[in-house]
This record gives sequence, C-alpha cells and structure tokens, in this order.
Amino acid sequence: MNMATKPMQKPQKIKLYRWRWTGKGPQGRKVSGEVIAARRSEVEHELAGQRIMVNRIRRKSGIGGGMGKIKPRDIMLFARQMATMIRAGIPVLQAFQVVAESLKKPAMRALVQELMNDVSSGSSFSEALRRHPLHFDRLFANMVEAGEQSGSLDNMLERVASYKEKIESLKSRVKKALWYPAAVISVGFAVTALLLVKVVPQFESMFQGFGAELPAMTQMTIALSEFAQAYWLWGVIGVVAAVWLVRAGMRRSELFAYRMHALALRLPVLGDILDKSSVARYSRTLATTFGAGVPLIEALQTAEGASGNKVYERAIAQIREDVAAGQQLHFSMRLTEKFPALAVQMVGIGEEAGSLDAMLNRVADYYEEEVDNKVDTLTSLLEPLIIVVLGVLVGGLVVSMYLPIFELGSVM
Repeated sequence: MNMATKPMQKPQKIKLYRWRWTGKGPQGRKVSGEVIAARRSEVEHELAGQRIMVNRIRRKSGIGGGMGKIKPRDIMLFARQMATMIRAGIPVLQAFQVVAESLKKPAMRALVQELMNDVSSGSSFSEALRRHPLHFDRLFANMVEAGEQSGSLDNMLERVASYKEKIESLKSRVKKALWYPAAVISVGFAVTALLLVKVVPQFESMFQGFGAELPAMTQMTIALSEFAQAYWLWGVIGVVAAVWLVRAGMRRSELFAYRMHALALRLPVLGDILDKSSVARYSRTLATTFGAGVPLIEALQTAEGASGNKVYERAIAQIREDVAAGQQLHFSMRLTEKFPALAVQMVGIGEEAGSLDAMLNRVADYYEEEVDNKVDTLTSLLEPLIIVVLGVLVGGLVVSMYLPIFELGSVM
C-alpha cells in the first residue's frame, strides 16, 4: 500500500461566519439556531434540507477571537465521534454534519465545517485532513487514508482516538513532573522576594533606633533586602529575557534546540522521565501506524515527529535510513545507542515472531507505566524537600528579623 503523501495545491482560505437563524419546523413549531458557513446561501440550502422555513438569518461574526482554541482533546473527541457515526452506517458528509452540531466549541465546529466543505467539493477525507496540518498530523491523515483504501475507516478512526488519548495522558504525566516542583519553588522565591522588598525595610527602620550592633544573620538579611530593592526589577527582566531567548533560540536554531533537549535528558530524575517518555511515544506511534498497514519507512517518519525530543528525532531519522538500507529495526535501534536494551530486545522478538506492532504496544505500555511510577516517586520525594526549602527561606528571614528583638529583651 503506497502511503506517500500526494502533492496537493494549496487551497484558497475560505472565510467562515456564524449565522443566527429563526424559522418554523415541519409542524409549524418555532425553531432557531446557529450555523457556521461562508455564505448566506449555504445556510439557506442547509436549512431547506431540514425542511425548515426560514424567517430570518443574521450574520454574527467571523471565526476568530472568542471561538476557542482547538486542543488535542477536541481532535480526539472528533475522531471517536466520526468512528461511531461511520460504524453506524452514516455517510461521511452526514456524519460531519451530525458531529459539527454536537460540538460546543465554535472553532472546532468551524474546522469540521471546512472539512465537510472540502469533502463535498470532491476531496477525500484524508486529503481534507492534510489541508489542516496544524490540527491533524501525519499519523491522523495516513491512518484515515489507510482506512479509506481498506474499507475500515471506522476502525482506523477509533485507533487514532485511542492513540491520541494515550499520548495526551503521557504528556500530562510529564508536565506534572516538570511543572509541580517549578511552580511551588517559584512561589517560595516570590514570597521571599516580597518579604525582602516590603517587610524587611520596616524592621530596618526600627533597628536604627536600637543603637547597638545587629547580629550577623540580621545584617546579612538587611544587605539582601537592600540588594533586592535596588535590583528586583532588573532581576525580573533578566529572568523573562532569559526564558524568551531560550525559547526563541530553540525555535530558530535546530542545533540549539538539540543541545537543550540533550541537556534536559541529562537532568537528574527529570531526565529519566523525559527519556522513557520519548521511548514510549516512539513505540506507541510506530505500533499504531505500522499496525494499520502503513509501510515501516513511512511509519518511522511519522514516529520521528511524534517522539517529542530532538535527540530521539535524530536517532529515529538514522533508524529510518538504516531500515531503508536493509537493516532490521531492532539492530538499527541498537546502533543509535539511545534506546534501552529491553526495548531493543522486545522489538527484536516482535520482528522474529511477525508481531512487531503487538510488541511495540507492549514496549509503550511498559515505559508509560515506568513514567507514571517515576512521576509519583518524584512527587513524593519533592514534597518534603520543598517544605524544607520554603521553611529555610521564609523561616530564616523571620528569625533573622526577630533575633535583635530577642537579644534586646534578654539584655533588659
């Protein structure tokens, strides 16, 4: 089966609008609703097909601000709904219409409407998907094309939905591992900075009337407070600028992005989580596409973009070249020296047994569970550490400010 992407002309962008309509149904009942379409005539044609006598049609707005951002979960829900409709024997165009009416997010309804317009104009389902690469990746389009050619479109859409669900679940676990400690520590430093800038100066003015030498710990805190008052704005600007420069550098320089991803893999604990996550995503993507009948070379190209890490992207690109040259998949994986020995061995067993997709799914299941366990372990270990860090930061400031008062009380 040739799954190569067909060359296509870039379609002209159609401006869609929301249309509010009122009218009467078949039994003379008053009805109203909203339709997303490019022209008023399309709305009239659609309502006429539903035997609705239109009284009024009013254009509300174009699809832009306020339409909501399309998220991977919305795409997953769309795939599952389309699979259900097609399995029930509903034609694709009618399935688009039913799904569009059931979606609550205007941006997603508009996207489905555009797909329906493309298909009604003569494009295949997969060709319509490829015109929206921002929302439908190579895997989605290839799976749908395989389903169209094999007559199992509902099964392929169900596979895509299950794949998206598992990948998004894995992403959420990794995000939890990255954001939880960063958020808590950031709050701790923010509270400390607030104390140094706003609270400590109040104590400093009071200490000036003591006429005695302050303890070393208090003097150090006051010095930190003076430094924070003088340079806090520059510090904030520096942090924001550093984050912006790193993100901009990763977008513009492939080499810089590769080095940052390689550095992330070497971080203690977090690096192990990112490493296992990339292996799981590679295995799951390759299993899903190869199991759907996509040739291994094309499946590897899809898995390359789904690994989520530049180091693994380069490794998978090398695997694809080696496999195209006649090497076995597991041997090519071993040559990269990036994949765990267990994953390589399991893939080798799958190749010998003729059940590569099933074995890749097992590899993905194993490493997804490993990521889950690592995230839980990291969270349980970080909680006491974070408490200690916050206690030292905030408690140390409080103690240093009250120490002169305690000493003054003991003297009196």
